[in-house]
Amino acid sequence: MLAGRAVALLCLTWGTYQSLAVPRVTECGLSCSQGFACKSRVNQNIFNSFCRQPPASMPRPVLGALALSTAMKCSPPDSCFLLLRVNASLTLHESLQGLEACSTSLDTQETQCQTVRVPRASRRQAGQQLQVHFDCFEVGVAQTLYVTLRTVPHFCGVQLGQQYHMEDCRDEDVGKNVPDCFAEQLSYWVDRSRKVVLVQVPESGGTDYYARLCLKRFTCEDAGTPVLVTGNSISRRVSLPYSQELSCLCLEVWSATPDAVRIQTCPFKDDTESLWDAIHYHLGSQVLSWEPACPMRGRVSLCWRPGPGAHCLELKHSGRPARGKVQYPLVDTQPQLCLKFSTSLGFQVRCPFKQPRFPAWKMTVQPAPAPGRLRVAFFSSSPARFQVCVCHQGKTWPPDCRRLLQATPVPAASGDPTEDPAVAFVDIPRDEACAPSTCIQGRRTDVQFSAPQQLCNLQCGDLPDPGIEPRSPALQTDALLSEPPDGWRRGVYAPHKAA
Repeated sequence: MLAGRAVALLCLTWGTYQSLAVPRVTECGLSCSQGFACKSRVNQNIFNSFCRQPPASMPRPVLGALALSTAMKCSPPDSCFLLLRVNASLTLHESLQGLEACSTSLDTQETQCQTVRVPRASRRQAGQQLQVHFDCFEVGVAQTLYVTLRTVPHFCGVQLGQQYHMEDCRDEDVGKNVPDCFAEQLSYWVDRSRKVVLVQVPESGGTDYYARLCLKRFTCEDAGTPVLVTGNSISRRVSLPYSQELSCLCLEVWSATPDAVRIQTCPFKDDTESLWDAIHYHLGSQVLSWEPACPMRGRVSLCWRPGPGAHCLELKHSGRPARGKVQYPLVDTQPQLCLKFSTSLGFQVRCPFKQPRFPAWKMTVQPAPAPGRLRVAFFSSSPARFQVCVCHQGKTWPPDCRRLLQATPVPAASGDPTEDPAVAFVDIPRDEACAPSTCIQGRRTDVQFSAPQQLCNLQCGDLPDPGIEPRSPALQTDALLSEPPDGWRRGVYAPHKAA
């Protein structure tokens, strides 16, 4: 442990289970049934000839069986590798010259083929069963193979195929003796204060390993240069720096041998907070975008919060699948406009426009020049269009808004450059606006996505009729922002994680 630092100690392990020992072989080779002479030839070209029609005299089936098993060859004793054994049977015929077995790795698409030639003298024993044992297919741990058996020459339709899964490092015998599996014995520490992952090889090791950090997307993409961990050196510890704790940032280790098994672990798999903050807004195009550094599954939508602590209400037609980059064109920069993320981990809400650097329009309610009416005025640092809804509170929140009134633009006029000028207004009947359980809601209409502002239960006694007080105070949204009436039940947003 590293004293004085927040460090997590974990082990790269897949667990083990008890199994029988894998059979050993001392030499790779080929054997045939007693009394038959066979010669082998390694062939690296897969299926290098076209098939021909079998003669009418050939019995069917010619290929009797295909059996696959695992063997292990060790040299020296603590450095073993796996072999695939192929056992096949063939009914001899004078037109058959031999047998070909091919093994293809479904992981790497690498193919190895071996051919057995049957001497002409043996072919004369037509109808006899020939047993052939291939022991020299060198394969990797945990590979998935597809083995194909066919005749030489290749007769159309005369072929056998079988899929086979090689033992992985959970097999006790394989895990103890195959160097590819020794990587699981490595230990690593996460030092969050220094933003490094420390990887160490055990003293009993003698094998070299590579270690790297990678971002696990479709494949594990490099997030740093692979570092060689030397098993025989005095210092067997390496340090892998990282810049950000991401849920898809993983540690990958493998032995320094060709096609070695790579073992991965993701120490920050539950650290998703930084993913929700990958929000960008372009002032010129008014495009709001979110692009997480790690693959996510879920749903993204725009929403607005009617008041402090209230549920974030989803805007219509804003739902998007959380796959890759999500963009919203022509988005208004209102503080109440937020992004809502719904995933298997729960719900998250981010409101990027709460920062003062984003311009926001305001709405006020004040006496109108005409008696018996109130003026809803909009102030903005840039030209914009607005509409007003008269809303009535019921048993649900937010209130039901039906009547729509388009705001009248105000001609541009010179004024105080430090203040946002009025750009539009709507005059509404005072009695209607001041009725109990009534809200005045304003929304910008020249953008595609906008969060409304609203004033509910106006205190109209504070708004005298025109002529009595020319400079009467106005009710504005930044002072009375849509608080639900007393006695209403308000939802409280509480992000949570699934158990």
